[in-house]
Amino acid sequence: MIITLFFVLGLVTSNIGHTVDGMHSMLKEDFELERKLSLINKSPIKSIHTKSGYIIDCVNINKQPAFDHPLLKNHKLQHIPSSQRNVSETNVHISPTKSNFEIEKVRCPKETVPIRRVTKDDLIGGISLFNDHILDQTSYHRHSTHVSSINLHAPYFGVTGTASVYNPKVFKGQSSSGHIYVQNGQGDSTNKIVVGWHVSPQLYNNDATHIYSYWTHDNFKTGCYNILCSGFVQIDHSYYLGARVVQTSSYGGVMVEMPITLFQDQNTKNWWLTVANKNIGYFPASLFSNLATANEVGFGGQTVTPVGAPSPSMGSGHFPDDNFSHVAYFRNVAFQDVSRKFYGPTIDLVDKFSDAPKKCYQLIYHEPYPKPIGWALQYGGPGGDCDS
Repeated sequence: MIITLFFVLGLVTSNIGHTVDGMHSMLKEDFELERKLSLINKSPIKSIHTKSGYIIDCVNINKQPAFDHPLLKNHKLQHIPSSQRNVSETNVHISPTKSNFEIEKVRCPKETVPIRRVTKDDLIGGISLFNDHILDQTSYHRHSTHVSSINLHAPYFGVTGTASVYNPKVFKGQSSSGHIYVQNGQGDSTNKIVVGWHVSPQLYNNDATHIYSYWTHDNFKTGCYNILCSGFVQIDHSYYLGARVVQTSSYGGVMVEMPITLFQDQNTKNWWLTVANKNIGYFPASLFSNLATANEVGFGGQTVTPVGAPSPSMGSGHFPDDNFSHVAYFRNVAFQDVSRKFYGPTIDLVDKFSDAPKKCYQLIYHEPYPKPIGWALQYGGPGGDCDS
């Protein structure tokens, strides 16, 4: 009887210990979330309520979240690129009406920048998305269709292209994107910046299309989407990461385009992001352990879905057919080499990659199309059962 009593008491004590440890862990996680929120949500000079229900805070440009990063404590703000070679862009005349790229309008006062206010649920969703979608391939399947530079001709210092912007149908836990990227290193030394447009209900709690980015300096052990961690330095007063795209392309109709460029400033070595000819901001050189140059740059599409679920559509949801009003594309694509000049990459300078069966997604990249299209990638498809 006494032995049994001691055994029962031991079990109770053990369970209480586990419960206390669990509560301690939860409180610690909650405290860390609150700490991160306090770093992101700065005291605003002005707040703007958007039609989508977001709150955009206009924050002092010198007190924005980026400067809470320990590597940026003595960072000198760069207001404009020290040098920037313009990439020739022309409206593409392939649809009944003129292309029209527009984000939800905000306009912050001088010396302030727009920072989307983040809730605890936003932060939890963003952290989960970054960790699960990029790291945990046992829970999620990721499929990519893209064109990239050949390492043999590295180093690279920029990539650019004009992307058609769509609104593919996805569900919570899924995402679908079109993007460009720069990357250097392998394994744990992988440094990467990705920017473009995507649909991600888990990140925004809606099915709209948004401008987005993610970055890492250690093969995704750390990093984040948009501004969910300190790092990206916002410069523009109206365009910002996480902004909703008001209008998107439609099959056979109006093509909504987003010219987008990532390039390294020759003097500061910061990686600047330009969207629709606006310098949104930059990723400081000091954030990265191995991105003084890029050994790979590229552009294309990507989808993510939970294991066991069908993959969502990519781009317009249709396969490439050489008709630019039917399918997602990047036109006027170019890489920047050691000459710091952008050039259209010929077929022998690129690798074409797709890790999904042709019934799901396809891509086309060949000799340049007539102006104003030039070197161009068409990509996308309906998705479906892509893992059987």
